[in-house]
Amino acid sequence: MIYVALLHSIVLAPGRRVVMSDLRDMAKNIGYRDPRTLVSTGNIVFEADALPLAGIEARLEAAFKARFGKPVDIIVREGTDWLKLAKSNPFLDGEGSQVIVRVMRKPLDPATIEALRPYADPRQRLALTGGDLWIDFAGKPSEWKLLSALTTKRMGVGTLRNWNTVRGLAEMIG
Repeated sequence: MIYVALLHSIVLAPGRRVVMSDLRDMAKNIGYRDPRTLVSTGNIVFEADALPLAGIEARLEAAFKARFGKPVDIIVREGTDWLKLAKSNPFLDGEGSQVIVRVMRKPLDPATIEALRPYADPRQRLALTGGDLWIDFAGKPSEWKLLSALTTKRMGVGTLRNWNTVRGLAEMIG
């Protein structure tokens, strides 16, 4: 079975990031087959026997902490579920680097949209699909206060990926 693993943050210290070849080696060393990464985005596509996602996440997180000395949240999706996520983008007319999805470990409640509205600019669009939050930032995400509202404390464990990365991972899966 094919899986996609998304690392929440791969900055180890100021000026020090995880090298993708080290990430692939880590996955291979814990028994995952054919690990591949997409540029330096903190994502791994790999093959493994069918297992519960929580177990794969825990195993990857433990391996990451052991190898790099820092804990990091890792979200895992089955390849078929990633392809569904890629097909669920409600903002296909948006700019690929400005359309972002917050991929969640546990699905978000529909009330999340209204809770985020005070942080959003009227030009920004928000939608939930399959429990994940899609946002069309209508500009560079870093320029908007909405980005700072998308915290783990407020929303739960999840990580952001732009539409270009979502598509790139979908292409890697096939």
